[in-house]
Amino acid sequence: MTPSTTEIERWDKEIVPKRRLLDIPWRELWRYRDLIRLLALRDLTAQFKQTVLGPMWFVIQPLLATVVFSLIFGQLLSGKDQKNTDSTPHFIFYMSALIIWGFFSDCVTKTANTFTKNAQLFGKVYFPRLAVPIGQVLTNLASFTIQLCVLLVGVGFYCAKKKWFPDAAHPIHLDPNWRVLLLPIFLLQAAMLGLGLGLIVSALSTRYRDLAMATGFGMQLLMYGSSVAFPVGRLDNALVAKVLMLNPMVPIVEAMRLAFTGKGTVTKEYLAVSFAVSLVVMLVGVMSFNRTEQNVMDTV
Repeated sequence: MTPSTTEIERWDKEIVPKRRLLDIPWRELWRYRDLIRLLALRDLTAQFKQTVLGPMWFVIQPLLATVVFSLIFGQLLSGKDQKNTDSTPHFIFYMSALIIWGFFSDCVTKTANTFTKNAQLFGKVYFPRLAVPIGQVLTNLASFTIQLCVLLVGVGFYCAKKKWFPDAAHPIHLDPNWRVLLLPIFLLQAAMLGLGLGLIVSALSTRYRDLAMATGFGMQLLMYGSSVAFPVGRLDNALVAKVLMLNPMVPIVEAMRLAFTGKGTVTKEYLAVSFAVSLVVMLVGVMSFNRTEQNVMDTV
């Protein structure tokens, strides 16, 4: 029996063989917001299931990385003048950069495996495929929040030490300022850039499997070109510094340092360019993902 026109109009979802490149299911994603939340909780619990320390790894990982960076770059390479950290406490200098970089890196590497990791789930049930990478970003946001609390404790400790226990021989150069209020914007930029790059890699990895495996190694190399280990202001060559600032993550990292330490080389123009690049990368990633999901089960 052929359904009437009225019955067709009441259908919630019409499945069509092909969608246009710009047909992004934004409304559908909003209707599936509870699923996105559940996917984020699933990834969060599965990440530390059957581990001894559990969520403490959120804190241990950046702390250990901060200690290593402080010993190698802060002490061995910079010397007593602390040029490598712009004369700020090593812990705050590296921690403020590592937490935002870690958030961005996790968004890229974990989103890059969306199709290959969830192939069985995608083959059994329908839901907007973008819900999975968005849920992963929310999971990364939870770890960032915990690490941010550790950073704030460190900032409070050094500010109290600077005020109540000053040391003329070893002064503490730390000046957290109003730019901390812009943290949601910095986080949004890193999320857009990381999600966009991850979606692009995820779409390409359905045909080129080794691309997803190379992503983690590539992110490690990119970290050293993203002002995490050293400040841009330390570079003597102005041209090299300008080229480095074209990396959209560099203005974000430098802005984080400027907000929490009062030291950083970044301008509004570079931040605006970084935001524009992040937005474009995210849109390209979403369109690539949207195009690939229509025939992903034929290639995964």
